[in-house]
Amino acid sequence: MTAAGGGTIRGMTTRPPCILAVGRNYAEHAAEMGAIPQEHPIIFLKNPASVIGHGETIVIPSICREHGPQVDWEGELAVVIDRDCRDVPRDAALSFVRGYACANDVSARWWQKNGSGGQYSRGKSFDTFCPLSAVVPASQVGDPQRLMLRTRVNGVTMQEASTASMLFPVDFLISELSRGLTLAAGTVLLTGTPSGVGSARKPPVFLKHGDVVEVEIERVGLLRNPVIEA
Repeated sequence: MTAAGGGTIRGMTTRPPCILAVGRNYAEHAAEMGAIPQEHPIIFLKNPASVIGHGETIVIPSICREHGPQVDWEGELAVVIDRDCRDVPRDAALSFVRGYACANDVSARWWQKNGSGGQYSRGKSFDTFCPLSAVVPASQVGDPQRLMLRTRVNGVTMQEASTASMLFPVDFLISELSRGLTLAAGTVLLTGTPSGVGSARKPPVFLKHGDVVEVEIERVGLLRNPVIEA
């Protein structure tokens, strides 16, 4: 897949047709953000042009400096849909998964919360704000709810959780999101981030020039990206 930074992501041949992302899919992350778990998953879109690959650079654009430091990390499990699907029963949902990848749902918090009328997409869709690792075939990963996820910034572990802690597991998400809606082949589903994001820390910690972010998921691999300011 040709990425925003000019590189490729193995396992895809084109930019994904759609990136669907899930918010607050871990109870502890919802709590640290001052929210309660929802009855239904929170869904938002990320711009496919925001995708970059392993080793490519997250670029903090000048627009994200207008309201002080705000660019945050969110390590996540990404799911790649194998073929068009619609109205998928939950017990068949995982058969539509091509593979899994490590993802970083990079987020500009002011633009996410204040600058876009309450909508998430703009603050999460700036160029380079969707790093994805190589896609590992689903058959090599097995149960997506039995994976350890860790996010490190400059070698320090910031997030550590099992995907078993998801409020809405992968099979449910595919089934639910496909109700009346075609998930096109190649669609990337970001399944939410656990607790440990920078904006929830006291004091807050945001990404800055020279940082290196790593997202590592058991049996899926490692995603590493340096950070620069434009």
